[in-house]
Amino acid sequence: MAGMVNGKWVDTMPAAEEVKHGRFVRKDSRFRGQIAPDGEFPPEPGRYRLWVSLSCPWASRTLAFRALKGLDEIIPVSVALPGMSAAGWRFAEGPDGAAVEESPLHRVYSAAVADYTGKVTVPVLWDTKTGNIVNNESADIVRILNSAFDGLTGNRFDFYPDALRDEIDHWNSLIYPAVNNGVYQAGFATTQDAYDEAVYGLFATLDQLENHLATSRYLAGEYCTEADWRLFVTLARFDVAYYGAFKCNLRRIADYPALSNYLRELYQWPGIAATVDLARIKGDYYAIPTINPSGVVPAGPPAPKLDAPHDRDRLTGKDVWLRAG
Repeated sequence: MAGMVNGKWVDTMPAAEEVKHGRFVRKDSRFRGQIAPDGEFPPEPGRYRLWVSLSCPWASRTLAFRALKGLDEIIPVSVALPGMSAAGWRFAEGPDGAAVEESPLHRVYSAAVADYTGKVTVPVLWDTKTGNIVNNESADIVRILNSAFDGLTGNRFDFYPDALRDEIDHWNSLIYPAVNNGVYQAGFATTQDAYDEAVYGLFATLDQLENHLATSRYLAGEYCTEADWRLFVTLARFDVAYYGAFKCNLRRIADYPALSNYLRELYQWPGIAATVDLARIKGDYYAIPTINPSGVVPAGPPAPKLDAPHDRDRLTGKDVWLRAG
């Protein structure tokens, strides 16, 4: 496997151990702790650190929520160096936060669990006080960031409000398997049947989303929610990475009028542009050896102009739900 066995790094080709019968099967995250006032990990400014890669959509979800919730001064971030080496993600900080020339992320995992066995992934929400990994599941981390630090920041924007949870969960359950993970199932497929199943399911769902967003400002209606940001990170990477590197090439997001305008609107929210590095994204995806053994990065297709005007103001929208109280 590519990961750790009893605290030791084992290097194989990325994702090779996650392909079953030609189909990509994502492994579950192991660390699922929460941040709560009376819990093991209470909310404290500067105590927690996010370990991320700018190319990873799962990590970028957490960066988006860190920006949306005004947590830049509360939660420091460590950003991976470009590319992934034989030792996995690499950083210019060690687990103790000290600057180093290069330190693989697996040292953070083994610092938390000396005999750790499993994948070494981003994002990681790290407790600098105890030297533990709080959580490494992006879906959990965005919900932690959505509310756990409100008492420190006063930011009451709620991207997972009670009144919309059923609707948000509906869109998440549709988008995750077919789109967020669907691009990976297409890209890492090793049989034609597995690829066809993934890619046609992906584009059928994109077509459905295009039709919905042609008349709805956001996925759950007039309010921007968690579901929109979970979709955003995949759309932002689509044309520069998934279209070519993952063979998701029936259409670009640029070919969908509603989706491309929706993508631009979300990109232009305060703080979000800083979480998107299209050149890094393209370079890192084309550096995956199982996907692109030569390492040659293609010239096209053109990167989307995410800062161009959008037309979403024609639809009724209220940005975010403000939590009562």
